[in-house]
Amino acid sequence: MNYAEIKECDIANGAGVRTSLFVSGCRHGCPGCFNEVAWSFAAGKPFTREVEDHIIDSLRTPYVDGLSLLGGEPLEPENQAVLAPFVERVRAEAPNKDIWLWTGFTWEDLMGDACRACTAHLDRILSCLHVLVDGPFVEAQKDITLRFRGSANQRIIDVASSLEAGTIVGWQDGPLFARNSW
Repeated sequence: MNYAEIKECDIANGAGVRTSLFVSGCRHGCPGCFNEVAWSFAAGKPFTREVEDHIIDSLRTPYVDGLSLLGGEPLEPENQAVLAPFVERVRAEAPNKDIWLWTGFTWEDLMGDACRACTAHLDRILSCLHVLVDGPFVEAQKDITLRFRGSANQRIIDVASSLEAGTIVGWQDGPLFARNSW
């Protein structure tokens, strides 16, 4: 897997201060995408163990609230194979940090078994996430006033609550991640 960019001290992509990893590779091709440069799987640099270590070190900073995974498309099958062990490592080594992921797939896509994101790694990734922002960017529904998303069709989902309920439970904007809830 390649990554297009890492942003430290990011306050735009999730609640609080975050380290954001923008992975390379996306087949959605959403018109108006803010990060078209990351559509190519060859864009950027290789995601190595040293890059993982750097991200985990950044998460150890007390004022950093968590990790954000964006793209490209983190849930492309090629990216999942690398991200699954990485997010498990983040959960193990930075258990008090939350993990957000943005995807062009919908929750319904991910809960089915027919989309290309439905791989052997998907459940491992979902089990590590706190928040999922789902759905493709739709230029006709673009709304710059929305928090943490670009178009009105996209939803901010509380992953653990949704998996437990068997239906979508929206993320409640409020106090940051309860540090001792895991």
